Amino acid sequence: MKNKAIAAVLSTLADYMELNGENPFKVNAYRKAARTVESSRVALADHRDQLEQLSGIGKGSAGVIEEIMATGSTTLLTELKEKLPSGLPDMLVIPGLGPKSIYTLYQKLEVTSIAELKQAAEEKRIQALSGFGPKKEQKILEGIAQFKNRPNRRLLNEAMTVAEAMRAELESNQQITAVQLAGSLRRSKETIKDIDFVTATTSPQAIADWITTLPLVVEVVNHGDTKVSVVVSVNGIEMGVDIRLVRPEQFASALHHFTGSKEHNVRIRQRAKSMGYKVSEYGIDGEDQAEMKTFGSEEAFFKMLDLPYIPPELREDRGEIEAAEKKKLPHLIEQAEIRGDIHMHTVYSDGNDSVMDMARAALAKGYEYIAITDHSRSLRVASGLSIDELKEQWEEIDRVNEALEGITVLKGTEMDILPDGSLDFPDEILKELDVVIASIHSGFKQDEETMTKRIIEAIQNPYVHIFAHPTGRLVLKRDPYHVNVEKLFEAAQSTGTILELNANPRRLDLNDEALKRAKEEYGLKFTINTDAHITDGLAYMRYGIATARRGWLQKEDVINTYTLTQLRKVLKQKQK
Repeated sequence: MKNKAIAAVLSTLADYMELNGENPFKVNAYRKAARTVESSRVALADHRDQLEQLSGIGKGSAGVIEEIMATGSTTLLTELKEKLPSGLPDMLVIPGLGPKSIYTLYQKLEVTSIAELKQAAEEKRIQALSGFGPKKEQKILEGIAQFKNRPNRRLLNEAMTVAEAMRAELESNQQITAVQLAGSLRRSKETIKDIDFVTATTSPQAIADWITTLPLVVEVVNHGDTKVSVVVSVNGIEMGVDIRLVRPEQFASALHHFTGSKEHNVRIRQRAKSMGYKVSEYGIDGEDQAEMKTFGSEEAFFKMLDLPYIPPELREDRGEIEAAEKKKLPHLIEQAEIRGDIHMHTVYSDGNDSVMDMARAALAKGYEYIAITDHSRSLRVASGLSIDELKEQWEEIDRVNEALEGITVLKGTEMDILPDGSLDFPDEILKELDVVIASIHSGFKQDEETMTKRIIEAIQNPYVHIFAHPTGRLVLKRDPYHVNVEKLFEAAQSTGTILELNANPRRLDLNDEALKRAKEEYGLKFTINTDAHITDGLAYMRYGIATARRGWLQKEDVINTYTLTQLRKVLKQKQK
């Protein structure tokens, strides 16, 4: 069991203990143990006999950690879950409301759910409690509204998890001759409301009946012979899934129809009309045709309209029709063209695996190089490295490079841009690094002028190669900070700074629209990185590639498609 997973259980245990009003010293002991475990640079599972030697780990917490490693949980937490009202922990999702406050509300007002919390606040009963007051009561109401108003959408990776499980079920039925994702998920939009499939079958009614019996299906919304709508649950993720049932000869036309955005499809129909055709999900009809024309592939469908194949990610009516007409569609970047990942974290800061673990995982993916970029010293919440710790890591990287063949590990850092625009490490340290990434992790509420000036000052440093997750957003969770994007792009252009497309599905930053604009209007270069904190996190590259394709990026636009020699040359150019 990984350190981060152990720490998560310990933190949850501390929350539940505080919800139960237990001794603050005992609660804090488990919180301290969680921090110690998460920041430890050795895997606790491999050093069980040394637990009590770690700062903040006593005999009691060591025993709990042993139990967590053996079972994945602890009886202390199980007992608390059984003891506390089931709706009490749900209130932890309300912004600004911690377990201590929830305990007080439970004891004083018998509040046991978000609904009861809202009622108490609306009746102004909370402000009378010691330590609360009218302002905090209002913030609680705002927090509940913020939680309730979250979009009913899922991250791209969550939707893909559900879709891949459902697709496997559909492909298992021999009466279905073809299955393909459609809709916004096939276009790789960053958030997904519903999942769409197009299936080809000669037995639509039988397939429709069979779909409703699948073990993944938790609710049947619509049951027809051309469309089945269900709610599917996979690993606790519930999503609506629409399955279109068409005859095999209609498959390509239906796939096109149910893939493109509404705007793209309007443009296709307009083009068809100008050529004397009529397009539907079943094929293309025309005055001079005896019957509707159907197709064996989407390529053949587009050819009928005198267009080259338009990749699904581009079907948004953002210039793809015009580019296709001129035969100037980009050759979009492909995952096989990625040679390395140059933003990731290890146990030295807030990662879960060692330098060697990350290198081996990257080697298994066929990468030529990676960069280890643990956090800098000011980001204490992520156990940022001091200069001495950074130099210690350099020595470990040297050892890994000596031990492993076929991959090169570059020395890097993800360095904080401090609120005043200064950098977290001095130039004499930065010039020793292969890859320097600058990023914002604090002061998100600065005004646009201050934030823009802060970022530009940082990327003007000759040793800063990359500006990471440039707008600071978290998809469905946090809006971008205020920054003048034009000035940011201009500064990147004038300094030769590379902008990152962070492939973590929670970030996807820069987003597709910004990528397209930065490329076409400013000629900028990019890097697609996973920001992985665990070996499994390297798999996020697929979502970065999908977003890059939506942003019209090609291989030559992305520096980690370059060979190691080419990459080093590009990074050195910043210092000239």
